[in-house]
Amino acid sequence: MSTYLGDSPTGPAITALGGGHGLFATLRAVRRLTDRVTAVVTVADDGGSSGRLRAELGVIPPGDLRMALAAMSAADAEVDIWTQTVQHRFGGTGALAGHSVGNLILAGLTEVLGDTVAALDAVGRLLQVRGRVLPMSPIALDIEADVSGLEADPRASRCIRGQVAVATTPGKVRRVRLIPANPPAGPEALDAVCDADMVVLGPGSWFSSVIPHVLVPDLNDALIHTNARKVLVLNLAAEPGETAGFSAERHLHVLAQHAPDFRVDKVVVDEASVPVGREREHLRRAATGFGAEVDFVDVAEPGTHRHDPAKLARALGQYLTTPHGHSSSVGGGGREIVSWQ
Repeated sequence: MSTYLGDSPTGPAITALGGGHGLFATLRAVRRLTDRVTAVVTVADDGGSSGRLRAELGVIPPGDLRMALAAMSAADAEVDIWTQTVQHRFGGTGALAGHSVGNLILAGLTEVLGDTVAALDAVGRLLQVRGRVLPMSPIALDIEADVSGLEADPRASRCIRGQVAVATTPGKVRRVRLIPANPPAGPEALDAVCDADMVVLGPGSWFSSVIPHVLVPDLNDALIHTNARKVLVLNLAAEPGETAGFSAERHLHVLAQHAPDFRVDKVVVDEASVPVGREREHLRRAATGFGAEVDFVDVAEPGTHRHDPAKLARALGQYLTTPHGHSSSVGGGGREIVSWQ
């Protein structure tokens, strides 16, 4: 069973999977709905401060984990100074330049406590997090991608390794793999998926933060068999690099290629990101491959490609049901939907 930080947490259990700024946005939204939030975070970052600590100390890259903790920190003046400090990045040109304070704290606590999850829980208590932040796997992973458009022959593909390289490639990413192949899932992460009332996947860097979750066999199996209502949140726009030129429909197709047995109940799409007409019909047809219905709603901050936490919370809140007794568009008995807001 999942153990949440904080005293007597209330509300439904929501587990959010992803990494980076996409997961940050989801966590800012779902923390408005419940105290029982678990973030399951990708562990393949190899750039910046995280990449340096990973290479030098052999720790799981802490950057995305740190951001998730900051997203879930208490809205309290005394806690806020700690949140700002955890997020602070050193300047200058010395050995500490570019390092985040929180990354260093997590790396140090991991060595002192001998366990990444214990270190995350310790920082969670400092930030008065009501919920938990967990790594998707207990080991650091690498992402490897087949990329076309980098050779003279447009049909030829090149193998590119590393999250940063994949996220910034000028070519077209066709498929990604994890190294080592078939990595273990964190047992706490599996519990969080199995015990959830709702699981949210996305938004985020599609190939490097979203798809990796379904490439961990035990985690993918948990996602397939959980009784939770499953919601996929699409990005507001294609990202330069790994998904340049992708339509919303294409995002679904590549996810299905990597996880053909994966199913979700709802796909949340910003109404302004997909024009009314043929594109929406194509997206709806692609969603049926997941057994899902598509909801077009306003979830964007005006004039940006960022999700608005309050709007996304309202969109997700309507899917919440009484714990472990929800109705589902993929079968199931179901109780009446209730509001937890």
